[in-house]
Amino acid sequence: MQGDSTLFMRADQVEAAWKVLMPVINAWEADPPVDFPNYQAGMQGPEDAETLIAKDGHSWIDMPIEKK
Repeated sequence: MQGDSTLFMRADQVEAAWKVLMPVINAWEADPPVDFPNYQAGMQGPEDAETLIAKDGHSWIDMPIEKK
């Protein structure tokens, strides 16, 4: 990575990205969803995700969690 500037954004690119994203972030903060399907860390995800793909006959693949 050292010396390879293609791996990093220039300062003007970072500023442009924030200029695009800040209105979205501000809108989310001003009107937060009341039914956001949040879940605890370490869990597989919200039940709504299972329901969403199950209606089309699909299911998620459970990957084993590596212990360190």
